[in-house]
Amino acid sequence: MKQSELLIPAELHAYMMAHSMPSDPIQDQISERTAQFEEVAHWQTAPEQSGFLTLLVQMLQARRVVEVGTFTGMSALAIARGLRPGGELICCDVTDDWTEIAQDAWRAAGVDHLIDLRIAPAIETLRSLPVAADVDFAFVDADKPAYWGYFEELVGRMRPGGVMAFDNVFRSGRVLHPSSDVDEAIIDFNDRLARDERVDVMMLPIADGMSLARVRD
Repeated sequence: MKQSELLIPAELHAYMMAHSMPSDPIQDQISERTAQFEEVAHWQTAPEQSGFLTLLVQMLQARRVVEVGTFTGMSALAIARGLRPGGELICCDVTDDWTEIAQDAWRAAGVDHLIDLRIAPAIETLRSLPVAADVDFAFVDADKPAYWGYFEELVGRMRPGGVMAFDNVFRSGRVLHPSSDVDEAIIDFNDRLARDERVDVMMLPIADGMSLARVRD
């Protein structure tokens, strides 16, 4: 089963995409180049998530954004396209194995000057950021057992009303029937996030599940 078919049938998914923000040649090129990495190609942000991220960043009128987990750059491209003039996106990734694809796409789209790519353990990059409540939006799609650590580093740096988005919170449905330590880690993260009094949380049925956490005023 494709990830897009986890929640809705293929025909309905196709209908949804036909009535949503379409992909463009730059996004298609990212998808084509990512496909060569067969074992990890499924890490790529789903098309419906790309459009959603752009709209969300636009609605938040975001200027300062942090991304944890960049891979081949699809989500960063979507986010950068939604930034307000003068905005900045800090991208955290632990390796540059795939980010050449990302950087080529960002240049082609004319958004590379908005993106600060930092190759290092993401938790170290987050800890190096100023402890100031000025981040408008954060997107986390990286190593799942580290999600809570990323949340703790981000929440104090978000402005009141800022939003964090966490991807893959369904684990392909395995949150209901866990079969690995990673599944258990996401179950624990989901439970803790839902109880945290610093944020208001909504889990959305998009792709493999995405939780939005809005920092309370």
